[in-house]
Amino acid sequence: MIWIQFAILLAAILIGGRMKGIGPGVMGMVVLAVYVFIFRMKPADPPIDVMLIILAVVTTAAALQAASGMDYLVRIAERILRSKPSLVVLLGPLVTFVFTLFAGTAHISYSLLPIISEVALQKRIRPERALSVSVIASHLGITASPVSAATAALITILGGKVTLLQVMLVCIPATIIGTLAGVAVCWKKGKELNDDPAFLELMKDPEFAKSIAAGTQLERPPLPKGAPVSVLIFGFAVLLIVLAGSFPGMLPSFTEGSSNMAIDAKGHIKMAAVIELVMLAAAGIIMLICKTTAAQVAKASLFTSGGQAVVSIFGVVWMSATFMQTNNAVIEGTLGEMVKTAPWTFAIALFILSTLLFSQAATTKALMPLGVSLGILPANLVAMFPAVNGDFVLPGYPTLLAAINFDRTGSTYIGKYLLNHSFMIPGLVSVAVSVAAGFFFSGLFM
Repeated sequence: MIWIQFAILLAAILIGGRMKGIGPGVMGMVVLAVYVFIFRMKPADPPIDVMLIILAVVTTAAALQAASGMDYLVRIAERILRSKPSLVVLLGPLVTFVFTLFAGTAHISYSLLPIISEVALQKRIRPERALSVSVIASHLGITASPVSAATAALITILGGKVTLLQVMLVCIPATIIGTLAGVAVCWKKGKELNDDPAFLELMKDPEFAKSIAAGTQLERPPLPKGAPVSVLIFGFAVLLIVLAGSFPGMLPSFTEGSSNMAIDAKGHIKMAAVIELVMLAAAGIIMLICKTTAAQVAKASLFTSGGQAVVSIFGVVWMSATFMQTNNAVIEGTLGEMVKTAPWTFAIALFILSTLLFSQAATTKALMPLGVSLGILPANLVAMFPAVNGDFVLPGYPTLLAAINFDRTGSTYIGKYLLNHSFMIPGLVSVAVSVAAGFFFSGLFM
């Protein structure tokens, strides 16, 4: 019976992935209905915390975008990239990583990818090199960010056994090293543009050649005065969350046993509630001080992307959690001995599931509780956390598609056999190195 249920789950994920947008979420709900009403499976708890964190963080990021704070950051990033165009394969991924680390969502990379592509093109550097690893860096940044839903889910699942500071001390350096490993394998990836027949053919078009020579640095209108202020407010909110997660004693405590969605059994405010509270309060302050309207925030592209992510995670995680809960004994029996002998093999399970779920938060919420029940040490689970970044394997994730579309040379591609695409090699190397480095740093700091 478990294999029939698993086959139905896989079918929902694959069909939903092809539908894109909210597709995975609604297909997850279809299968959940089959599980509950046909297989009589008891529904697991819906992933309320993860959904609310995504909604809160994305709303604040959308307020930042509406206040032109995002444009302010992008212009800073553009100056950095154009100052050393020959190093775009290195600087592009690092800037993208920092942006994601700061904002907690990879969707922020959409504004950077066209700049990275154009800087590489004007320097006659194959855009695939910079774009492919920049996309991977934006994904790795999620598992290093203090305000991402995936990080909050990990801390919640580990139940106070680790602090936010410990996760950051392990995952930030580990994912930076992983990003640099990706840069190394992409440094000379593919043919040089001037030796690429496809590019040389494009250069025969006078308009295309002229557009490259002209460059893309155009005079832009000055940004509103509130733009840098909105960045400061957002940054201060992130700092507050880091402090609250690193030093829980600074938060108010309440009577033990009075637990609810915001308070744990010991009377402490949950980390998820802290992120939701601080982020949405920051959004309100940005709107008040920077004179941004609620309508502008709701129309921001990041808000739309976040809404789709909430629906997707709602359906996929609830479906997956119900499957895991019903078949927990079988799954533990199958994986238990292997994981006890070699705990690092659990990272493979995390990676495989993430390739199907297209979400670091969904994978964390669905599978990390199994790691806890299998007796894997919290330090090892934190070390393996970057393994949830397998969403590049099937080239349907929006950031991958955006990078392909922004590359005017066509060097960034999806291959004939689907899996032989531009992001596969840097992705596999970056994630593997990040996990290996994670074990090293967890041994130092945990």
